[in-house]
Amino acid sequence: MFPRKIITKTLSLILLASLVLSSCAGVGAQPTPTVDPELEQEFIPIVSATGVVVPNRWAMLSMVSGGVVEAILVEEGDVVEAGQVLLRLNGKDRMEAALAAAEMELLAAEQALQDVYDTAEQVRAAAQLRLANAEKAVDQAQKRRNSKDFKVGSQAQIDRAYADYVLAEDAVEQAEELFSAVADRAEDDVQRASLLSALAAARERRDKAKRNLNYLLSLPDEIEIARAEGELAVAKTELEAAQREWEKVKDGPDANVLELTQARLRNAKAQLSASRTALADLELKAPFTGTVSRVQVRSDEWVSPGQPVMTLADLENLVVETTDLSEINIAQIEIGNTAIITFDALPEVTVSGTVVYIAPKAAEGAGVNYPVKLTLSNIPDRLLWGMTAFVDIQIEQD
Repeated sequence: MFPRKIITKTLSLILLASLVLSSCAGVGAQPTPTVDPELEQEFIPIVSATGVVVPNRWAMLSMVSGGVVEAILVEEGDVVEAGQVLLRLNGKDRMEAALAAAEMELLAAEQALQDVYDTAEQVRAAAQLRLANAEKAVDQAQKRRNSKDFKVGSQAQIDRAYADYVLAEDAVEQAEELFSAVADRAEDDVQRASLLSALAAARERRDKAKRNLNYLLSLPDEIEIARAEGELAVAKTELEAAQREWEKVKDGPDANVLELTQARLRNAKAQLSASRTALADLELKAPFTGTVSRVQVRSDEWVSPGQPVMTLADLENLVVETTDLSEINIAQIEIGNTAIITFDALPEVTVSGTVVYIAPKAAEGAGVNYPVKLTLSNIPDRLLWGMTAFVDIQIEQD
């Protein structure tokens, strides 16, 4: 190996030079031997560490929702493409029905919103007509109520009724005077009977004229007043409602109706999205292209949300992660340092690597160790995830 052999060769030469110097120490003024400059140039300081082969990208996959495993569509060792379905849970029919219902509600919500805009002018015209009718009804009810504050008859009607009463009273007096002249006659006297009948008719006309005059002079009773006031209150209430409705729609669709319809549409879209997500969550899809390294469940098993069910790894891009770089050694390493890497299981294989990541925090466990990741110049045959690696990182000299 490049660094380890260089170090061995360099140390041997230094030891040989030391022996030569010791043997020549007592021979007088002999020239002091020096180390060949080429040998000094071959010495490259390194930091050695143990590591493990891991995929550059791997993931322990789980389901978002719980359920019973309906089908496992891959086996361990299968190479899968990103987006490929790996596993499916039961419940697809139920979720598809919920999705169809959500799609129908979305269509209904969109139509309801369109109807609000399409009928806005019709609603506006209806509100305007309602307001006009309400105003007219209030005006009529107010007039009826105001009329209850006055006598039943007009002054002309009262004057005429009073004149009729005076004439009727005079007619009664004249009839009484005529009748008094024959009042002593026998009851079967024809003249007496005729004058008595005339007197009775005159009195009847007088009493009728008096009743008519009294009626025209009278005020409405309390029941009529209460009824008129009730009709006026109802008319005013209707007018207030019509005015509120008009204010809402005079400049376009009712803001409250529009907001409610838009909220319904937003909710329908959210429900549709949730239904699609719930349906998609029944399937586990590969997040990236890789190899199924482990399947941890079986068909007909119940899996919980977040439970590991499968491990996927990109085995085409293996890297080495160190496991025992101390805090002293880590301070000498920089991104971009090159390294020579060997493997315990493949003693004949040597590859070069490059430091691409240095952990900012010590790893958990005994001692203070900082993981370092190295990419490989090539992926040897038979190199597998989890194999032990030995890393000699070349470091810069100050």
